[in-house]
Amino acid sequence: MSITVGIDKIGLYIPQHYVDTEDLANARGVDPDKYLIGIGQEKMAVPLLEQDIVALAANAAKEILTDEDLETIDQIIFATESSFDFSKASAIYLHELLNIQPYAKGYEIKQACYGTTAGIQSACDYVQLRPQRKVLVVSADIARYGLHTSGEVTQGAGAVAILITANPSILAINQESISVTSNQFDFWRPHYSDVALVDGPFSTQLYQDLYLKVMERFEEVDANYLQTIKAMVFHLPFTKMGKKALDKYSESKSNILDDKTKENMIKAWQNIYPASTVLNRQVGNLYTGSLYLSLISLLIFAEKLNSGDVLGLFSYGSGAVAELITGILQPQYLDTLDKNMIIAHFDRREKLSIEAYEEIFSQTLTTTEEVVEVSEGTDGEGFYLSRIDAHRRYYAYKS
Repeated sequence: MSITVGIDKIGLYIPQHYVDTEDLANARGVDPDKYLIGIGQEKMAVPLLEQDIVALAANAAKEILTDEDLETIDQIIFATESSFDFSKASAIYLHELLNIQPYAKGYEIKQACYGTTAGIQSACDYVQLRPQRKVLVVSADIARYGLHTSGEVTQGAGAVAILITANPSILAINQESISVTSNQFDFWRPHYSDVALVDGPFSTQLYQDLYLKVMERFEEVDANYLQTIKAMVFHLPFTKMGKKALDKYSESKSNILDDKTKENMIKAWQNIYPASTVLNRQVGNLYTGSLYLSLISLLIFAEKLNSGDVLGLFSYGSGAVAELITGILQPQYLDTLDKNMIIAHFDRREKLSIEAYEEIFSQTLTTTEEVVEVSEGTDGEGFYLSRIDAHRRYYAYKS
């Protein structure tokens, strides 16, 4: 008999500092409406030097894990495209910092922004066979394109932690999904570059093309189930990206669905779509965590969701891999997500001047054998990178 498996808890951590995109536009000599309306971004999260991906991920996970969780987690899967080590997985640090039981295994997974979805699929398969055990899937990234670049306004940083269990409280993940892979060069980062290389217009077009391809395949496989989807959630490097994909699908001709059925289905998705963009507009691009930040945003701000509703989640990773997974909302989903705490987490943030942002962006960590005290925890409570000693990273916790 099949066991219900999926997302039981979701944790979120966003750096305390941000840049106002209107300020950024004025500093770069750009019409602010290009950022605020054209791409749909209001604020961009800016991490301090002490907030690497391990610190971000540990802070996201700490808030959701109980002692019982720590004893029953068998795997820590870390999805990132901001890794600082080509060998040792960031999950190993998390295992220690979170004090997860010693017989758990940890590893890192990579395929641009798609990595977290791959981790969730693997985690669900594992728990399906071992329903008494749990898997922690974390995504943490620092999106960097460089100062004065075309992609600068779509930078961002943060982490999302997801606990996969049997009988989940938030979203039961369906086993069937639609995925597609296509070898493309829309976005990539060679090992010798600390910023991504991106063909922005091509990447936007490829995202839409693969969404259309996935949706056409979904129609062929199960058009009836497709029509039950209440809301479509997107990976959002900027908040207009999902809208562009929906518009592309709306303009396409279906061989399966009649025009009126398709029109009504997409219109319903478009109506609820803004709720999924509220948090992303305040953060920027989370890379691997972006889709799941959209999910959090939808769940706490959408007014017409109910237990039993089917959600579609479109995951996209440049290069490129795309997948559409679906899940069923569980009765306890609003009890599990603390809307007021999430809003308070955003409200605590401090605005940076453009000068301060540029100074922070230009700071670098040591690449030598020297011992460097990175920080004593200047960004409030939580884990932080405290020291680097002969290329070894050490972390501390400030309460």
